[in-house]
Order: sequence, then C-alpha cells, then structure tokens
Amino acid sequence: MTDTPGIVVTGASGRMGQMLVREVSASPDCHLVAALEREDSDWIGRDVGTAMGGAELGVTVTSDALEAFARAQAVIDFTAPAATVEFAALAAQARAVHVIGTTGLSGDDLKKIDAAAHHAVIVRAGNMSLGVNLLVELTRKVSQALGEAFDIEIVEAHHKAKVDAPSGTALMLGEAAAEGRGVALDDVADRGRDGMTGPREAGAIGFSAIRGGDIVGEHDVLFAGAGERIVLRHVATDRGIFARGALRAALWGQDKRPGQYSMADVLGL
Repeated sequence: MTDTPGIVVTGASGRMGQMLVREVSASPDCHLVAALEREDSDWIGRDVGTAMGGAELGVTVTSDALEAFARAQAVIDFTAPAATVEFAALAAQARAVHVIGTTGLSGDDLKKIDAAAHHAVIVRAGNMSLGVNLLVELTRKVSQALGEAFDIEIVEAHHKAKVDAPSGTALMLGEAAAEGRGVALDDVADRGRDGMTGPREAGAIGFSAIRGGDIVGEHDVLFAGAGERIVLRHVATDRGIFARGALRAALWGQDKRPGQYSMADVLGL
C-alpha cells in the first residue's frame, strides 16, 4: 500500500469529502493518508470510517493540514475559497499535487493559487466529470462555428444548499463560449435580469441559476437563432463522477511539472 501515492481528503465530513474518502479507500492505485476537518468539527480524533457510519479505515480525522500534507503525494480539495487558498500554499510547500474542485474563487484567490502553482502541480476545474469537460469542448466549437448569429444562454440547476451562483461549471461553459467567439467572458456576461431590462444585448452570454431539492447538477447551453435552437446538455445523477474524476486527476499529476492544469489536460482533450 505504501508504494502507492498517499492522498489527503480535505473537508472529510462533507458530502463530497465522504464520497472522496470512499473512492480513495477503494482504489488499488493509491491510499488514504489523512482526512482533514476544521478544528471545531466533532469528527476530529475519530476514525474517518466509523465517523462515516462504516468500518474503521485506520485513518484518524485531523485538523493539522501541515502535518497531513507533509505525508502526502496529493491533496483533493472540495472545500471553501479561504480554505483552498491556504491549502494551496501548504500543498506547494509539500510539493504535493493539489486537486481543486472548490468553486466561488475570487480573482485574488486565483492569483494566490497561480503563485502556488510555481512550486507544485495544481489541477483546478469547476467540474471534474468526463462528460462535463467534453461539453465544455463542444460548447467552444459550436460557439466558434455559429458566431453571434445565435444567442447563448447557460442554465444550471443544483441542490438548495449550494451557496455560489452561477456554478463553477456554468462559468467554465461561459468561458468556453466566449473563447469560441474570441471575446472575454467578463465583457459579455449577463448574470441577472429583473424588471424592465430592455431587449437582449447582441453578443451577450446569459446565465440563469436554479436551486432546489437535491439536484446533483444539470447544465444546458442554449444556442438560439432565428427559427432554430441547439441545446447541449449534461445531467449528473451521482456525485461519484466528480470523486472519480478528482482521483484520476490526483494520480495523473504525479509525474507532471509544477504548474496549473485543467481536467481537459488530464483527459487529453
């Protein structure tokens, strides 16, 4: 087991954290070296397996990120922006691959992550699934082919507990659509409409966010032209797709040079 890469899962008590713990523990290609939680979590000091309601895994939940990262070859991180920025610096010190699935990162956050990537491998994506990353590539190509003759709207739906909008995946799709047209997303994004907004601006890329129930993740990219529409769609029904993609990224990054990579790099798209 110790010949395989050791992986730290951050935010181990969360939905994605628990999914990642299960995925890493079940894989013959790596082993779980630590499970990380906040200092005030009631999981601290407990075996992560029994804390999850299952059998012991021999890994005690800790809040000591520095010590955990020092023993790891990779860190998989689906937490919150402030925590992720801190983890990026620590993972860089440890020269561990840092897989970031955290969304809602600000421009300042991204600058700090870019700085950490000078010293270690960082794989960052708003969505880790194979299907979504294929959708991103399709969106870029369709946008390039159709040009501004077709209006672009991105509609995303997630569970009611999601705190950021638009989703990281929706923004990935918006970036791809903007790249296809050769423009910057910040210059054309329309993130909210309410009241007397007037007619749609030519060239705008619109976003709509739906929140409710236990929706795992749904994303539609609508290209609306005169007399016809094209809809590209991805529906996630199992969070396991994100965990499996993140683990694939952690293993892929083991022999790569320091720098920031995307899931398109991991998948060779």
